Amino acid sequence: MPGITRAQELVYELKIEDVMTREVITVPPQISMTELREILREHRISGVPVLENGVLVGIISIEDLIKALAAGEMGATVEKKMTRDPVFLYADEPVVMAVNRFRRPGFGRFPVVDNGKNLIGILTRGDIIEGLLKKLEVEYHEEEIRHYRASHIFEDIVSDCTSLILRYNIVARDLEHAGEASSNIKLVLTRLEIPRQHVRRVAIATYEAEMNIVLHADEGGEIVAEVQPRQIVIRVTDTGPGIADIEQAMQPGFSTASRWMRELGFGAGMGLSNIQSCVDEMRLESPPGTGTFLEAVIYLNREGEK
Repeated sequence: MPGITRAQELVYELKIEDVMTREVITVPPQISMTELREILREHRISGVPVLENGVLVGIISIEDLIKALAAGEMGATVEKKMTRDPVFLYADEPVVMAVNRFRRPGFGRFPVVDNGKNLIGILTRGDIIEGLLKKLEVEYHEEEIRHYRASHIFEDIVSDCTSLILRYNIVARDLEHAGEASSNIKLVLTRLEIPRQHVRRVAIATYEAEMNIVLHADEGGEIVAEVQPRQIVIRVTDTGPGIADIEQAMQPGFSTASRWMRELGFGAGMGLSNIQSCVDEMRLESPPGTGTFLEAVIYLNREGEK
């Protein structure tokens, strides 16, 4: 079973606003490419959003500058060389959304807007890396000074079979609260002192399952995590359209996402394959038209785990 690092887990947990650059250098569309070159050089940046009367109208990059220089068009205005109607990210989206979009060729930075579509930041790959490193450093120091212990919960209860049931109702199309169930499950497992490696695997698997329900299930669904002394069982049910070809759906990159889902950055086709890579056992049943049932098991080995 390949390991899931804390950095990989954080891209699901952190919001874009947690890692973006807030002090944004912008330019108006009327300046020349020569003027743009001086701005990029002075601030040591490789691209800037273009604003007109406070409204985001484009983005211009050092790649556009190089093309203008090669064509002898440095006197042209930014407006003529910029990318219009740029793809942007919302500040409250998880970082994994940005990671998925950076996988597409041609994207080096994204403007970040609030829910009113006001520009509040900019995000580059470097911002993501720096944000992850800072978060990892903070967590390391916090762990050194405070260690929450609740690991003996199962030892203190006398029964033939003890388990803790965590149940969450997932609402269809509720993107505002998407990811909360997986975050809550992760919090509980952390406080139970489940080994961190297993917590990461559960967190990613339940996040992917939760997003599948939000995006594809017409009437929502349910995620149940059963924590037992030696294993964690995840059961996911939804009322979606079902999966016509499960074998095909399990292939990385295969997606049935609609256009609006893809425009929001979803539909990478990695959800089911990501779940399978995180768990020890997985069973998927999805007769077309009757919804989907997924059961996944992660085995625990407390000895020597961190």
